[in-house]
Amino acid sequence: MRNGTRRLVRALMSASVLSFATAATWSQTLTWLGTLGGNYSGAAAVSNNGVVVGTAADGSNNSRAFRWTQATGMQDLGTFGGSHSSAFDLSADGSIVVGWARTSDGYWRAFRWTQSSGMTNPGNPPFGNYSVANAVSADGSVIVGTYGTQGYWDDVVLWTSGGIQYPNTGYPYNSFAKSISADGSTIVGHAIQPGFSFRAYRYRASTTEILAPLSGYDHSVANNISGDGTTVVGEYWNSAERRAFRWTQATGMQDLGTLGGNFASANGVTEDGAGVVGRARNSGGQMRAFHWTAATGMQDLNSIYASLLGGGSFLSNATSISPDGRYIVGVGYNAAAGRSEAFLLDTVPEPASLIALGAGLAGLVGLRRRKQA
Repeated sequence: MRNGTRRLVRALMSASVLSFATAATWSQTLTWLGTLGGNYSGAAAVSNNGVVVGTAADGSNNSRAFRWTQATGMQDLGTFGGSHSSAFDLSADGSIVVGWARTSDGYWRAFRWTQSSGMTNPGNPPFGNYSVANAVSADGSVIVGTYGTQGYWDDVVLWTSGGIQYPNTGYPYNSFAKSISADGSTIVGHAIQPGFSFRAYRYRASTTEILAPLSGYDHSVANNISGDGTTVVGEYWNSAERRAFRWTQATGMQDLGTLGGNFASANGVTEDGAGVVGRARNSGGQMRAFHWTAATGMQDLNSIYASLLGGGSFLSNATSISPDGRYIVGVGYNAAAGRSEAFLLDTVPEPASLIALGAGLAGLVGLRRRKQA
């Protein structure tokens, strides 16, 4: 019996070593993504397979759009002849990136980037000098953005396989599009009403739904929409404070709470609308990245993942969460590098099978010791 137990324990220990080695890729990790040679970077969006896009400084501290993967590191996506560009979103598989880039004569132009074609302009609206692509559908076939003239934005624009379209949100010359659902059917953003009050909106099937702030607040803007198109996140505010919100047709405008301060903004949301990320001030006035669910409320990512942060480092803003909720990206302070830097947080927990194996191994080791005693 004792020899049989010993053999079983040894077998489980061998399996455990193999499992722990294999499980390294399953561990929760925080990766600082670096820069393009300059002194800052920030992540804007992340896909389910961990591809990240955003903006980073090059060696001359010009802002440049980047795409990052574990295999390639940070890649400069270029410009249209000018010195600056920014990437804001990517397709579900990370192969298509959208944003804006400056031309040699100083104008902003929307871009669509792929590895094979590089940075291309999907078409510039004839009504303004500037355009920006803010979001893209899951398959990359629909891009949403805004066009305008120098000094202000005019209205919403869609780039599709059928050409450029101009959705009628009901607020011509005062509408800004921020995000789009996975299937490209639903747009969110904000419009400026008479009196210069901001209003978040959700546009679907030629119908605009205004998402007014809660009573006592003056403005609202929508920053993102869930992949299924049902959940909108953003912020509303008055002169005294700013609050993060989550909206669905069933619940209406829902306040997400605070971290103790007077500022909160929701930036990203999962495919099903259950998980939200953003930034909020804590009771000490410091801006910190947060994660929210209905079960947990608003939580400081720095507290949840304190073991992953080195001394002096912190996460100040969570800008996006992958559709499945595994990855969170944003910007924080990397104390080792002494700069603000894009981060990729892999939140996946240890596999349940590994936890069960460890518990079983501990129990058998204890049994062996008791028998030997």
